[in-house]
Amino acid sequence: MQGFRDLSFALLVSVGLTAVCRLLCSLGNRIKGRDSFMNLYRIEQQLISHPIPDIEAEVCRQLDALGLPPPQGPVAITAGSRGIANIVAITRAAGRWLRENGAAPFLVPCMGSHNGATAEGQRAMIESLGLTEDATGLEIRSSMEVVQVGSVASGDVWMDRHCYEAAGVLVINRVKLHTCFAGPVQSGLTKMMVVGMGKIRSAATFHSTPTPQMKDLLMEMGDLLVQSGRIFAGLAILEDGYDQTAELHALPGNAILSGEPALLERHRTYFPSLPCDALRVLVVESIGKTYSGTGMDTNVIGRRGVNGHEDLTRPRIDVIAALSLAAAAQGNALGVGNADFITRRLRDAIDEEKTFLNTYTTGDMRRMAIPCTLRDDEEVVARLVERYGERGWLFIPNTLHLETLYASEDVAAELRRHPRCSVAEEPIPLVFKEGRLGLFASSGHAQ
Repeated sequence: MQGFRDLSFALLVSVGLTAVCRLLCSLGNRIKGRDSFMNLYRIEQQLISHPIPDIEAEVCRQLDALGLPPPQGPVAITAGSRGIANIVAITRAAGRWLRENGAAPFLVPCMGSHNGATAEGQRAMIESLGLTEDATGLEIRSSMEVVQVGSVASGDVWMDRHCYEAAGVLVINRVKLHTCFAGPVQSGLTKMMVVGMGKIRSAATFHSTPTPQMKDLLMEMGDLLVQSGRIFAGLAILEDGYDQTAELHALPGNAILSGEPALLERHRTYFPSLPCDALRVLVVESIGKTYSGTGMDTNVIGRRGVNGHEDLTRPRIDVIAALSLAAAAQGNALGVGNADFITRRLRDAIDEEKTFLNTYTTGDMRRMAIPCTLRDDEEVVARLVERYGERGWLFIPNTLHLETLYASEDVAAELRRHPRCSVAEEPIPLVFKEGRLGLFASSGHAQ
């Protein structure tokens, strides 16, 4: 009888261990990719497409329309914002127009505290954007030296020395929504003058003010720079929903502050956004300053990452996972703190010194906080599925290119009724190759 009980106990233990082993294997298989996860549906957003057919001709047409001859001497052209389509062609054409009209143009990196806040780092950054001397036909003059042009309550206002000593400055930048504050003027020509051209010293002055007051300080600092008499004109760039140059607008220097609000309103008509207001999980394949100053555009994800100033109410996203840092970011991961989960490869790509200096200058230290780090894309998804389920998911390549998305079945069903979206009839399984997500490999937006 005792032998029977011992045998029964042994069988019970064996069965129990087998079940446990099967459960562990199942979990392991999911994390290692031996099983597929949820099915996803490809979503195509019909964004506004309005590309200018001849960029360089339009640059000349706009500058001609100013009716203002440029200063007859050295004229600085600003450079520095990342992710702008056709920036080389726009800059080259602007330089040629200045030269043909009697000026001697040159290029100045105007990037605030970015890329280590060094002359060498900022020159290397604009060259990485294609803005080389050979490509633009313009000499690059890079320095962190600045000249004071005035003061505001939070500090002094500065201008790059090369810009200040030139006969004039042509300010070039894209007009768009800012990632930190709202107001009639946000990211564009005025911000390029104030923060970009003022290098780290004006950037510190601007970011020392409380976030709700930034919209007013931007105008106050911008007015001092216009009053310096150095700003010849501005060339504003508007991009369509597919990140292509849609409009160019030349403004006289003394009309930049008054003219930019109307351009920001035009930008809003092009600005791409997520097609749904509530998500359980958003997976962002790539982040970085090539897509947004905060790595992920806060106006797309609904998170500012500024303590005490979360003024965005839509979209509402419970969990954000970021999988990689764009190589063009050159290690600057400002904004990574707006994610909840990241991969080891993203974390290893972070240049902590560059990220710290840029974030420290803005004062919003929460934006560089390192999120929970997991081994690879596959483990991130596995853990999130385990914790949050398979409903309410959206996958995007980055926050700048939102024409092709992938959604879980429930979100896809919702988007079938969306006037801007086309949903594939058949789903595809979510699979990984060597731990990496492959959804956007063929789109040209994968890292």
